[in-house]
Amino acid sequence: MTKDATQAAQEVGVTAPVPEKVPTVVVDDVHIKYRVQGGKAAKGSATAALSRMVSLKARRARKSGALPPGVREVHAVKGVTFTAYKGEAIGLIGSNGSGKSTLLKAIAGLLPATEGRVYTQGQPSLLGVNAALMSDLTGERNVILGGLAMGMSRQEIQNAYAGIVDFSGINEKGDFISLPMRTYSSGMGARLRFAIAAAKSHDVLLIDEALATGDAKFRRRSQARINELRAEAGTVFLVSHSNSTILETCERALWLEAGVLRMDGSAKDVIAAYEEFTSGKK
Repeated sequence: MTKDATQAAQEVGVTAPVPEKVPTVVVDDVHIKYRVQGGKAAKGSATAALSRMVSLKARRARKSGALPPGVREVHAVKGVTFTAYKGEAIGLIGSNGSGKSTLLKAIAGLLPATEGRVYTQGQPSLLGVNAALMSDLTGERNVILGGLAMGMSRQEIQNAYAGIVDFSGINEKGDFISLPMRTYSSGMGARLRFAIAAAKSHDVLLIDEALATGDAKFRRRSQARINELRAEAGTVFLVSHSNSTILETCERALWLEAGVLRMDGSAKDVIAAYEEFTSGKK
């Protein structure tokens, strides 16, 4: 990107920021569409799918812009616009399939916007993706690889190693850090990913449901670390289906519903409106 988030914020109508309101992420009228295979999977579907991909008919359909047979387009994010600032912790709430995780991937630069633009100040880190962990390697090796993937030096990783293991809590019931990650429960893996990601300060940290795992003690540690990251001039985005977690961790929330940004405001006000909406659907 040739423009940073500050320039983009000014161009989309945000007033010039005062020093304590420095934009880190600008999402400007973003639409995200993707294609999925529809219908029931046929026998030998992997082979059939490969045949369809390379078939002349499918190639002609792609060139013409038409959808190949059995494929449908999903409009996951629809014209979303907002600006995030340094020091903010922002919760993303909404029903399943509302576009929250898709939007995080777009902010992280992992999914291109079909329309509109995403501008960021610094490098966003999506928890569990930047720390690319491997199931056949031990937790110890994954701590090293995850740290290197985030740009830490080997000395920095060595200095942070004990703290990462302690923070994750995976060794509280045995020496799990020396075992392959495929032997971990999903909660243990999520806690180790968070511990690795939290070992480094981030310009923008994107967290997708990581705090839903673990006990109350781990959640308290995680929330305290998020507050530290914010104090270090970072911006944190948190996707969670737990409204209490959003209220405890974030002062601002974005409510997405069916890909549309329904509300942007204080976490308390947004969650109250969302709970009223969901109670009315029951």
